Amino acid sequence: MKKIWSYLSIPAAALAVLTGSIAWVVLLRPFYYVQIGPLGVCQASGLTAAQARAAYSDVMDYCLGLRPDFAAGVLPFSAEGASHFADVRVLFILDLAVLAVTLLFLLGLWITCRRRYTALPRLGGRTPGFWAACGLCGIILIVAALAVTDFSRAFAIFHSVFFPGKENWLFDPATDPVILLLPEEFFRNCAIAIAASLLLLCLVLALTGRKQKK
Repeated sequence: MKKIWSYLSIPAAALAVLTGSIAWVVLLRPFYYVQIGPLGVCQASGLTAAQARAAYSDVMDYCLGLRPDFAAGVLPFSAEGASHFADVRVLFILDLAVLAVTLLFLLGLWITCRRRYTALPRLGGRTPGFWAACGLCGIILIVAALAVTDFSRAFAIFHSVFFPGKENWLFDPATDPVILLLPEEFFRNCAIAIAASLLLLCLVLALTGRKQKK
């Protein structure tokens, strides 16, 4: 019976690491702010740095469910553009919800084990975290290989998977100048940050999970 909890903790740990690696990039707004200059956002959009930060904050407030209506600072937007951010909002909130649920589940298991002075049974001599890391690393390698060879293609595939049948993510700067605040290079940097976080956390889980209990 105890092994069931070990098996359940594998996908829980994997999801916690995955959603957590995404969440910090989404929540940490200075990650975008420090890129405004290097990415030439002000030159492309015609906004000041302060206006760009305000517009990005409005967009993220909406995508994180902190405001009911879409806004992008002083920038205008189309109904199609707003509808894409409504789709993004669903994914962001889902990511945070999955992170919260998996962390609560893992915390509950940890507290239970501490109170009973025991640990989850190992599987094949390794902890559930080790196997979660192995699974995630396989996915990371596949996605990274595609992204490194052709990020634009990987970007398009991502949208076709998570926004099937929709083309509202193909922005026209004339009607949705908000896209000028979010160049492809910014999303590439987000992907790099997420991948680096995943690899670091997977390395920690793998190294701690492979040690045999004495």
